Amino acid sequence: MDIDFIYLLCLGLCLCYQDEDAKELPRPFLNAWPSSVVKCKSNVTLRCRTHFQNVTVTLGRLHNPQYQQQKKSLGKEAEFHLTNLQPEDAGGYFCTYRTAASLKWSGQSQHLELMVTAGVGEGGGNCPRPSDSKLIFLTTFSCLCISLLFVSIFFIYRCTRQGSSHEEPPKRTNHSNFLRQEEEEEDEEGEEEDVTVTLNDRVCKHEHEASLGE
Repeated sequence: MDIDFIYLLCLGLCLCYQDEDAKELPRPFLNAWPSSVVKCKSNVTLRCRTHFQNVTVTLGRLHNPQYQQQKKSLGKEAEFHLTNLQPEDAGGYFCTYRTAASLKWSGQSQHLELMVTAGVGEGGGNCPRPSDSKLIFLTTFSCLCISLLFVSIFFIYRCTRQGSSHEEPPKRTNHSNFLRQEEEEEDEEGEEEDVTVTLNDRVCKHEHEASLGE
């Protein structure tokens, strides 16, 4: 009689475990304390409430499969402490669990949206917004590009001026030589005219003296 009772008890427990593994576990519930809207560098606790005691609970993030925290629940609730929050910690969170007898995880809890606002938190200090950081980076990069452009234009202008200044002296020298040559030619023509005039004067004077002698 005792053997039959033990056999039936074991069979009933096995069937219960199989039924629990076969059916889908109820979804847990996730909430944030003290609030899902927190200031930068402050702390928040995410609480995942399950339907069973002493289960394995996993905290995950939407669009980030690498993020995962796991711990055993105390009773029907597991707490995850997030400290010194930064703007990049904002986003959607969820939790799942499984029992010791279950091989499958439960479905995801409702998605909790955690918001991290810019301001003074418990740790003190302000956090820059991601959009402000991007704006500062773009502004700095644009100013640097404009400065490099102006420097390049300045050096190109200087090189052009230096090249033109090296080319100007030969032109000026050639022009001076041309003017000097013209002056020399004019002087030579003037001297020839003076010689011609002198010879004419002498011929006229000689003819005049000859006429007087007669």
